[in-house]
Amino acid sequence: MTVAPESLTIDAPSVPAAVAALRANGLRVSTARRLVIEALFAAGAPATAEDLAAGLDGRLPQSDVASMYRNLDTLEQLGLVRHIHLGHGPGRYVLSGEADAGYVTCDGCGTFAPLDATTLAAVRDLVAEHTGYEPRFTHFPIVGRCAGCAATTTTEEHDHAGR
Repeated sequence: MTVAPESLTIDAPSVPAAVAALRANGLRVSTARRLVIEALFAAGAPATAEDLAAGLDGRLPQSDVASMYRNLDTLEQLGLVRHIHLGHGPGRYVLSGEADAGYVTCDGCGTFAPLDATTLAAVRDLVAEHTGYEPRFTHFPIVGRCAGCAATTTTEEHDHAGR
Protein backbone atom coordinates (compact mmCIF):
# COMPACT_ATOMS: atom_id res chain seq x y z
CA MET A 1 0.00 0.00 0.00
CA THR A 2 1.35 3.41 -0.95
CA VAL A 3 0.46 6.19 1.44
CA ALA A 4 0.79 9.76 0.27
CA PRO A 5 3.14 11.83 2.39
CA GLU A 6 1.90 15.01 3.94
CA SER A 7 2.74 17.82 1.58
CA LEU A 8 2.27 21.48 0.98
CA THR A 9 -1.35 22.46 0.38
CA ILE A 10 -2.43 25.47 -1.63
CA ASP A 11 -6.14 26.14 -1.27
CA ALA A 12 -7.12 28.11 -4.37
CA PRO A 13 -10.84 28.97 -4.29
CA SER A 14 -11.04 29.94 -7.98
CA VAL A 15 -9.38 29.46 -11.36
CA PRO A 16 -7.71 32.91 -11.18
CA ALA A 17 -6.36 32.09 -7.69
CA ALA A 18 -4.95 28.77 -8.94
CA VAL A 19 -3.35 30.51 -11.95
CA ALA A 20 -1.84 33.11 -9.61
CA ALA A 21 -0.44 30.30 -7.43
CA LEU A 22 1.22 28.73 -10.47
CA ARG A 23 2.85 32.02 -11.41
CA ALA A 24 3.87 32.78 -7.81
CA ASN A 25 5.72 29.46 -7.75
CA GLY A 26 7.56 30.17 -10.99
CA LEU A 27 5.50 27.88 -13.21
CA ARG A 28 4.29 28.82 -16.66
CA VAL A 29 0.53 28.89 -17.17
CA SER A 30 0.31 26.84 -20.33
CA THR A 31 -2.97 26.18 -22.11
CA ALA A 32 -2.80 22.55 -20.97
CA ARG A 33 -2.27 23.49 -17.30
CA ARG A 34 -5.09 26.00 -17.42
CA LEU A 35 -7.37 23.34 -18.95
CA VAL A 36 -6.51 20.94 -16.11
CA ILE A 37 -7.32 23.59 -13.50
CA GLU A 38 -10.59 24.51 -15.23
CA ALA A 39 -11.52 20.82 -15.47
CA LEU A 40 -10.94 20.28 -11.75
CA PHE A 41 -13.12 23.27 -10.86
CA ALA A 42 -15.80 22.15 -13.34
CA ALA A 43 -15.81 18.55 -12.11
CA GLY A 44 -17.23 19.50 -8.73
CA ALA A 45 -16.22 16.08 -7.34
CA PRO A 46 -13.18 13.80 -7.41
CA ALA A 47 -12.51 12.83 -11.05
CA THR A 48 -10.19 10.43 -12.81
CA ALA A 49 -7.52 11.73 -15.17
CA GLU A 50 -9.36 9.95 -17.98
CA ASP A 51 -12.64 11.76 -17.17
CA LEU A 52 -10.82 15.09 -17.05
CA ALA A 53 -9.00 14.41 -20.34
CA ALA A 54 -12.27 13.37 -22.00
CA GLY A 55 -13.67 16.82 -21.25
CA LEU A 56 -16.12 15.84 -18.50
CA ASP A 57 -18.86 14.61 -20.85
CA GLY A 58 -18.50 17.49 -23.28
CA ARG A 59 -18.40 20.32 -20.75
CA LEU A 60 -14.77 21.13 -21.63
CA PRO A 61 -12.41 20.53 -24.55
CA GLN A 62 -10.75 17.13 -24.65
CA SER A 63 -7.04 16.75 -24.02
CA ASP A 64 -4.36 14.10 -24.23
CA VAL A 65 -4.42 11.65 -21.28
CA ALA A 66 -0.62 11.56 -20.96
CA SER A 67 -0.52 15.36 -20.87
CA MET A 68 -3.31 15.34 -18.27
CA TYR A 69 -1.31 12.99 -16.02
CA ARG A 70 1.88 15.07 -16.40
CA ASN A 71 0.06 18.28 -15.51
CA LEU A 72 -1.83 16.69 -12.61
CA ASP A 73 1.51 15.44 -11.26
CA THR A 74 3.02 18.94 -11.54
CA LEU A 75 0.00 20.52 -9.84
CA GLU A 76 0.13 17.88 -7.10
CA GLN A 77 3.83 18.54 -6.44
CA LEU A 78 2.99 22.23 -6.16
CA GLY A 79 0.20 21.52 -3.67
CA LEU A 80 -2.81 22.65 -5.74
CA VAL A 81 -4.08 19.13 -6.42
CA ARG A 82 -4.30 15.87 -4.47
CA HIS A 83 -5.01 12.39 -5.68
CA ILE A 84 -7.19 10.15 -3.58
CA HIS A 85 -8.37 6.57 -3.82
CA LEU A 86 -12.06 5.87 -3.45
CA GLY A 87 -12.16 2.10 -3.58
CA HIS A 88 -11.25 -0.03 -6.57
CA GLY A 89 -10.26 1.58 -9.84
CA PRO A 90 -8.08 4.51 -10.79
CA GLY A 91 -7.11 7.30 -8.46
CA ARG A 92 -9.16 10.47 -8.57
CA TYR A 93 -8.02 14.05 -8.44
CA VAL A 94 -9.39 16.98 -6.49
CA LEU A 95 -8.30 20.48 -5.64
CA SER A 96 -6.29 20.44 -2.42
CA GLY A 97 -8.85 22.29 -0.33
CA GLU A 98 -11.55 19.77 -1.27
CA ALA A 99 -9.38 16.75 -0.43
CA ASP A 100 -8.70 17.85 3.13
CA ALA A 101 -12.10 16.80 4.45
CA GLY A 102 -11.94 13.11 3.55
CA TYR A 103 -14.48 10.74 2.05
CA VAL A 104 -16.60 7.68 2.74
CA THR A 105 -17.10 5.13 -0.02
CA CYS A 106 -19.41 2.14 -0.43
CA ASP A 107 -17.67 -1.15 -1.16
CA GLY A 108 -20.92 -2.44 -2.62
CA CYS A 109 -21.88 0.08 -5.29
CA GLY A 110 -18.84 2.38 -5.33
CA THR A 111 -20.63 5.62 -4.47
CA PHE A 112 -18.73 8.12 -2.37
CA ALA A 113 -19.44 11.26 -0.38
CA PRO A 114 -17.31 13.91 1.30
CA LEU A 115 -17.20 14.11 5.08
CA ASP A 116 -17.47 17.44 6.83
CA ALA A 117 -14.57 18.54 9.02
CA THR A 118 -16.57 18.29 12.27
CA THR A 119 -17.54 14.66 11.68
CA LEU A 120 -14.01 13.70 10.73
CA ALA A 121 -12.53 15.49 13.75
CA ALA A 122 -14.64 13.31 16.04
CA VAL A 123 -13.44 10.14 14.25
CA ARG A 124 -9.82 11.31 14.42
CA ASP A 125 -10.18 11.95 18.16
CA LEU A 126 -11.61 8.47 18.77
CA VAL A 127 -8.86 6.75 16.79
CA ALA A 128 -6.17 8.79 18.56
CA GLU A 129 -7.69 8.08 21.96
CA HIS A 130 -7.85 4.32 21.40
CA THR A 131 -4.65 3.73 19.43
CA GLY A 132 -2.34 6.68 19.88
CA TYR A 133 -2.30 7.25 16.11
CA GLU A 134 -3.14 10.59 14.56
CA PRO A 135 -5.01 9.44 11.45
CA ARG A 136 -5.29 11.27 8.14
CA PHE A 137 -8.19 10.57 5.85
CA THR A 138 -7.02 12.60 2.87
CA HIS A 139 -5.66 9.79 0.69
CA PHE A 140 -7.89 6.80 1.40
CA PRO A 141 -11.59 6.88 2.30
CA ILE A 142 -13.44 5.31 5.15
CA VAL A 143 -14.97 2.22 3.52
CA GLY A 144 -18.31 0.66 4.38
CA ARG A 145 -21.81 0.18 2.99
CA CYS A 146 -24.16 2.95 1.92
CA ALA A 147 -27.74 2.80 3.22
CA GLY A 148 -29.03 1.28 -0.05
CA CYS A 149 -26.45 -1.52 -0.15
CA ALA A 150 -26.82 -2.18 3.59
CA ALA A 151 -30.60 -2.55 3.16
CA THR A 152 -30.14 -4.87 0.17
CA THR A 153 -27.59 -6.99 2.05
CA THR A 154 -29.89 -7.26 5.06
CA THR A 155 -32.84 -8.24 2.85
CA GLU A 156 -30.75 -10.86 0.98
CA GLU A 157 -29.43 -12.32 4.25
CA HIS A 158 -33.01 -12.52 5.58
CA ASP A 159 -34.21 -14.21 2.37
CA HIS A 160 -31.38 -16.80 2.49
CA ALA A 161 -31.92 -17.50 6.19
CA GLY A 162 -35.61 -18.28 5.56
CA ARG A 163 -34.84 -21.02 3.01
